[in-house]
Amino acid sequence: MTVTAKARTLGELLQTEGYAGRAPFDGKIRLVQDEVRDNLTRKLRGGEELFPGVVGYDDTVIPQLVNALLARQNFILLGLRGQAKSRILRAITELLDPEVPVIAGVDMPDDVLNPVGAEGRALLEAHGLDLPIRWLPRAERYVEKLATPDVTVADLIGDVDPIKAARLGTSLGDVRSMHFGLLPRANRGIFAVNELADLAPKVQVALFNILQEGDVQIKGYPIRLELDVMLVFSANPEDYTARGKIVTPLKDRIGSEIRTHYPTDVRLGMDITAQEAVRSGDVTVPEFIAELVEEIAFQAREDGRVDKLSGVSQRLPISLMEVAAANAERRSLVQGDDAVVRVSDVYAGLPAITGKMELEYEGELKGADNVARDVIRKAAGAVYARRYGSANTRELEKWFEAGNVFRFPQGGDSAAALKATVEVPGLSDLAAEVAASSVDAVRVSAAEFILEGLYGRKKLSRAEELYAAPEPEARQQRGGRWN
Repeated sequence: MTVTAKARTLGELLQTEGYAGRAPFDGKIRLVQDEVRDNLTRKLRGGEELFPGVVGYDDTVIPQLVNALLARQNFILLGLRGQAKSRILRAITELLDPEVPVIAGVDMPDDVLNPVGAEGRALLEAHGLDLPIRWLPRAERYVEKLATPDVTVADLIGDVDPIKAARLGTSLGDVRSMHFGLLPRANRGIFAVNELADLAPKVQVALFNILQEGDVQIKGYPIRLELDVMLVFSANPEDYTARGKIVTPLKDRIGSEIRTHYPTDVRLGMDITAQEAVRSGDVTVPEFIAELVEEIAFQAREDGRVDKLSGVSQRLPISLMEVAAANAERRSLVQGDDAVVRVSDVYAGLPAITGKMELEYEGELKGADNVARDVIRKAAGAVYARRYGSANTRELEKWFEAGNVFRFPQGGDSAAALKATVEVPGLSDLAAEVAASSVDAVRVSAAEFILEGLYGRKKLSRAEELYAAPEPEARQQRGGRWN
């Protein structure tokens, strides 16, 4: 709908495009699902991006979601944590009109010509063309509720308000005596429930009744509300949770069940992490480090010590990237060197990993830190093999096999660290190739990555004090290890 000036009364609105010739209670209702469908159709015809910021679902989730919206269905997104379910639900608001007129002065947003609430109908009958209206922007037409076991029918639907009934002189069973909950306040908009299975069964039944039949019983009083609301849900697959389940009547009446998933390949994951990670300061993240950070999440999802049913959120690589970049920035500020993320910075991000993995019994016995270190090592080996597995490192390996030890410099500037790598045969040249950069700090990062990759492939061993504060000695004689 296009208006040159915002109407303030119903009479003014009926003189604008799209409303001319209409009359109160004309029965012509454009439901929220119709509105979403119209705007979605326009975007599809124009080749516009439908859900900006949602990466990796172009061939899987989004086509199913578009079908559900075109079919005017309510739907549920089923998936493990960190799969952009909430982001998708919030993005649907972009398919609403920029703003719509609703009756001013009522708690429940109501259509100006065909109100469903008793208060709105009374105001329309009393004021006629002088009915005051307000404009509701799309951002205020989205209501979201995280489901928890303590959520009640009153929270979602509403409750009888005796004080309101006394003030209005109505009975307690009159809808006008009702104090509205979240769902009625989402009328003319979208209502989202996250983690639907966590709602108590009786609350789910009330939700189903208000959607399917338009009525609900509150404290024994039948209340009828024929709401115009689009209902969307998210949840973990019910087989994966012991906290609750979706009751069959509600599940049966949800139009589409759409399964989300983690990125199907590392490159997609890298794109998501690059988009979401918030980094302050001028920090360089080499490509091989970005791939390593993402591979850690993939390795964690496959690790037998990590609970598969809980999943490993995409927030893990995002948080890890932020912490690793912050550690590189801290080192840069202290040493006055270029801020380039290294493998040691990834290890410094262990707190961003351990809190995002639910461990099985075996993992609990080993400890979260040790499991995380193993996952980093495996990830480094996998990325190195994928990128540089064909590189000739035999001379380098023989040097370590001969009992030589190399302590990677953690202090001092990058130029000094790069100079030290010359000690290991072939390391400096391979680092230059991997880095594809003339910047010393990037080459140092590449050299450390190469050694970690060979360690991950079990071609080298190393001491754990690699990431401790450097000793005054440059090296220690411990056969066949880098440290």
